[in-house]
Amino acid sequence: MITSVKPQLPNQNLTALEMPNGARFYRCALQVNPFSYLQRHHKPTSYKSEEEYNKAIVAACIDTNTEVIGITDHYRVKHSFELAKAARDAGIEVFCGFEAVTKDGVHFLCLFDQKMDEQQLERCIGECGVTGDDDPSPIATKYSEDLLELSKKWGAVCIAAHVASNGGLLRELSGKSRIDIWTNTDLLACALPGPVAEAPHGIREILENKDPEHKRDREIAILNVSDVCGPENMKMESTSCFVKMSDVSIEAFRQAFLDPKSRVRLHSDQEPEPHAELLAMSWEGGFMDGAALRFNENLNVLIGGRGTGKSTMIESIRYALGRDPVGDDARKAHEGVIKKVLQPGTKISLHVQSPKPSQRNYLIERSVPNPPAVKDEAGAVMELSPTDVMPSVEIFGQHEISEIASNPEKRTLLLERFMKRDPSFAERKTQVHLDLERSRERILDAQRDMNRLDERLSALPGLEETQKRFSEAGLENFLKEKSLLVREERLFSILDERIEQFFNFRRELAQDLPIDAVFVSKEALEDLPNEDILSEIRVVLGTLSTELMAVEKEIEKLLKKYQDSITKIKARWGERRTAIDQNYEKLLRELQKDNLDGEEFIQIRRRIEVLRPLKQNKENLKRDLESEFSQRRNLLVEWEELKASEYRDKASAAKKVSKKLQGRVQVKVVMAGNRNPLYSLLREVVGGNLSAAIERLSDQEELSLPVLVQCCRNGRESLTDRYNLPSGAADRISQAGEELFMQIEELELPETAEIELNTAPAGEKEIWQSLQTLSAGQKATAILLLLLLESEAPLVVDQPEDDLDNRFITEGVVPIIRQEKCRRQFVFSTHNANIPVLGDAELILGLAAEGGAVEGDGCARISKKHMGSIDCEPVRELVEEILEGGKAAFETRRSKYGF
Repeated sequence: MITSVKPQLPNQNLTALEMPNGARFYRCALQVNPFSYLQRHHKPTSYKSEEEYNKAIVAACIDTNTEVIGITDHYRVKHSFELAKAARDAGIEVFCGFEAVTKDGVHFLCLFDQKMDEQQLERCIGECGVTGDDDPSPIATKYSEDLLELSKKWGAVCIAAHVASNGGLLRELSGKSRIDIWTNTDLLACALPGPVAEAPHGIREILENKDPEHKRDREIAILNVSDVCGPENMKMESTSCFVKMSDVSIEAFRQAFLDPKSRVRLHSDQEPEPHAELLAMSWEGGFMDGAALRFNENLNVLIGGRGTGKSTMIESIRYALGRDPVGDDARKAHEGVIKKVLQPGTKISLHVQSPKPSQRNYLIERSVPNPPAVKDEAGAVMELSPTDVMPSVEIFGQHEISEIASNPEKRTLLLERFMKRDPSFAERKTQVHLDLERSRERILDAQRDMNRLDERLSALPGLEETQKRFSEAGLENFLKEKSLLVREERLFSILDERIEQFFNFRRELAQDLPIDAVFVSKEALEDLPNEDILSEIRVVLGTLSTELMAVEKEIEKLLKKYQDSITKIKARWGERRTAIDQNYEKLLRELQKDNLDGEEFIQIRRRIEVLRPLKQNKENLKRDLESEFSQRRNLLVEWEELKASEYRDKASAAKKVSKKLQGRVQVKVVMAGNRNPLYSLLREVVGGNLSAAIERLSDQEELSLPVLVQCCRNGRESLTDRYNLPSGAADRISQAGEELFMQIEELELPETAEIELNTAPAGEKEIWQSLQTLSAGQKATAILLLLLLESEAPLVVDQPEDDLDNRFITEGVVPIIRQEKCRRQFVFSTHNANIPVLGDAELILGLAAEGGAVEGDGCARISKKHMGSIDCEPVRELVEEILEGGKAAFETRRSKYGF
C-alpha cells in the first residue's frame, strides 16, 4: 500500500518541514455509491440509515488511508451531498458526479470540480437527456462521443467505467464505433478492477496500446475503480488506485490522466523503492535568510530568474554535506558562493532521511565557516559526519559535469555505481598489494644482506691462503693451543647470541602482562543478551594472566640461574685462558727471534673463525630468498587475478549501462587503458629521455606488466625485440635493477571507459561518436545519462542545460529522469522548461529575490504558492513566465499528451 507519512524529525526548523512539497500519491476510490443507490437497486446492507452508512464509509476511508473519493450514482446527485459533507468534515477530499450510461450502452463516470453545487450538476444531467429519476438506471439520449464533448465543456473528467465488463466500452462497442471512442482524445481514463495483465485476451492488447487498430497517440490512464457499496468494499484493491497530485482538484486529475506512467499507480504495480532523501532545508543569515523549503522524494526543479538563489541552494546542499567539487573551476565557484553570497555566520539546516538498514532521520547543521554537525531525531549531536548518514549523494554545480567529461579517470569511476562487488574485495586487493610491497622490501633487504656477506666473505680466501703459509712455516703446531683458544672464544660469542633471545622473550612477555580485558569488562558487556556467558571470558583471562605472570617469574629465575652457571664456566675457562696466554706471550718472544709474527697469525685465525660461519648464513639467506621469491610469485598471480576480476566487473557494468541506455549511449572498458602510472615510474627511476620508449609502449594495443618485467630481466635485446624500444632507453631500463622491476609488477594500470553517444535524431539510423569527437554539450549529455542511472542516492545538478544540447535533454535525459525518479531523488535548477514540464516534476520551486546577492543587500524569497507541481495553476503560470522556451515546452507537451 502506498501512503504518505510526514517524517518525524527534531523540533528545530518546523517551518521547513511544514512547507508544501509538491505532488504525492493519494489513494482514490472514485466510484463510491450513496446509501440511496443501495436502496434503489436492492443491494444487501446491514445499515438501516443513511447517517449510519455514511459514518461507516468515512471510517473505512480513514482505516484504508483513502484520502480522495468520487461519489457517482446513476444520473443522480441529490443523495450524494450528505455523504460528501460527512467525508469532507473528516478531512477527505470529495468529487461529486454521476455514472452515465450513453445511448450506445457505454457506462462512464463523470467527476466534477469540487465547487459545483447540486443545481449545476443537475443541469449537466439534463444536458444528457435525463430529466426524471423514476428509472433506477436511466439511459441518456446522447452517444459516447457526445458525452465526451459535454464533459469537456463542463470541465469534468470522464472515465470509461468497468471497461472490460458488461456495459464497458470495450464490451458494448465494436468495430469502427469502438475504435473511434477508444481513440477519442477527450477520453483520458478507463476503469479496470485489477491488473492489466489479468484483463481478458483481446482487451489486454488494447489496454496495453499494442493493438494496431486501437492504437492511441497517448496511452490511456488505467485506474482501479469499481463500485463501493459498503465499507468492506473500501478494503478491496479493485476499488481504489493511487493518483499523484500536488493540489487535489479536477485539473490535477486531468494532468495525472494525461501522464499516467508518472502519476497513476495500481495496487498491482511495484511500490516506490525506498531511497535516501533530502527532506527539508532552511537558512538563517546571508542572502537566503529566512528561506525554507521541503523537498519531494522524486523530481525537484528550482526555477527563477538570474540571481534568485538557485545556485546558492545547490551549493548550500553541497556545503552542508561537506562534499568537495570535482574540478578546479567548480571549487572556485563553490568557494565564491560560500564566501560572498552565503557569507560568514550563515547557518544551513538540512534534514535528511537514510532508509537502510532501517529508516532514520537526521538533521545536519552547518554555520559558515565551521564544520557540519549531525543530530539525531532527539536533537542530540552525534559522532557522525554527513558522509556517514548520506554516503552517496552526488552534487554537481554549473559546468561541473563538463569537467567530469574531460577527465578520463572520473569518467571511469562512474562505472563503480553499476558494479555489485563483494565488500571484502577492496580489502583483499589492498592486502595483496601491501603484501607485495612488503615482499619487495624483504627481498631487497635480503639481497643487500647477501651483498654485504659477499663483500665480507671476499676476504676469506686471502686470509686462508696466508694462514696456510703460516702453517707451512710451522706456526700452526707451534701456536696450536692459542689457535684453538680462538675457536673457544667464538663459542662463547655464539652462546650469548643464542641465550639473548630468551631474555628478550621474557622482557616482551612481562610488558604484555596482565592481559588487557577491558573489551569484556562489565561495562562493555552491559545490555548484551549473553552477558552471563561472555563474562566468563573475563575470569578465564584473569586466570591466564596470573599463570603467565608466574611463568614469567620462573623464566626469570631460570635465566638468572643460567647466568650464574655460565659465569662460573667462564671464570673457570678464564683461568685456563690466562695460563695459555702466558705461554703464548713466551712463544711470541721466541718467534720474534726468528722474525716470525705470531700475533698476526692469531689475528688471521681469529678473523677466519668469524668469517667461516658466514658461509652458512649465506646459504640460509639463499634459501630465504628462494622462499620469498616463491611467495611473491603466488602473490603476483593473485594480484593479476584480482585486477582481471575487477576489469571483468567493470566490463560487465559497461554492458549493463549500454543495455539500459540502448540507442542512446554505449560504454566499453579498456583493460589497463591508463598507463600513466607506468610512465611516471619509468621517468622517476630510469630518467633520461624516454619519450620515444613511452610512445612505443603507448602504441601497444595490449600491455601485460608481467611480460614487460620479464623482458626487462632478460635484457636490452628482449625489450627492443618485443616493444621496438630505442636501444639506449632499453639498455637503461634493463639495467635499472630488480627494485624497479618489482615496482612495475606491483603497479595497477586503471581501466578506462570509452563512451559513445548516438547523435542521430530520434527514429533515424544510429550514429555513434566517441566522447573525444563530441561537442562539450554532447559530452556532458553522455555523462549525465550515466549519472541518472543505478543509484538510490539523491542527484543534485545546477543548470544541466548549460552543458547539454537541448535536443538531447528532450530525447535522452528527460526519459531517463522519468524512468528513474521513482527510485531516487533528483534536484535540478534550470532555465529549461523541458525538464520540469516533460519530466513531470513532482515539485517545482519558484525562487525570487530582492536586491543583489553579492552586494549583501539582497534576500531570496520562495513563496508557498510557487511550491507545487504543474497541476498547480500559480506554478504553471510561473513556469510559462520564467523558463526559457516555457510556452514552447507546453505546446510540445500538448502535442505529445493532447492538452
